[in-house]
Amino acid sequence: MTGVWALLGALAVASVIGALLKVREGRVKKSSRPAADLPAPVRELLTPGVTLVQLSTTFCAPCRHAKVVLRDLADRTDGLTHAELDVTNLPDVAAQLGVMRTPTTLALTADGTEVLRVGGVPKRDTLLEALRPHLG
Repeated sequence: MTGVWALLGALAVASVIGALLKVREGRVKKSSRPAADLPAPVRELLTPGVTLVQLSTTFCAPCRHAKVVLRDLADRTDGLTHAELDVTNLPDVAAQLGVMRTPTTLALTADGTEVLRVGGVPKRDTLLEALRPHLG
């Protein structure tokens, strides 16, 4: 009987952790990280307006879905571009940016100021609404 209770307890803990991760997925976090902290590989991707820099890794399945969402959003929105950076072989870049998972998307102005970041696959409408104040 003890084994059954242990199994039920483990399932309950796993369910709570799964629910918490699901809630955090795609959540937009506003920030104002200064441009001085930006690594060179990221700075090279910046364009006029706002650049959505997607940090991905080679075998990341959600990264492919995020790429579709971000590219479509950038194609339909004036002043917004999308760039992808594979950080598989650039762990120092990911560490310098404080990225703990992929995909992570950074919204950066032309001068390199981070205005927001999204961990996981972004929700298109939520991201667009958060970006509106930064788009000309």
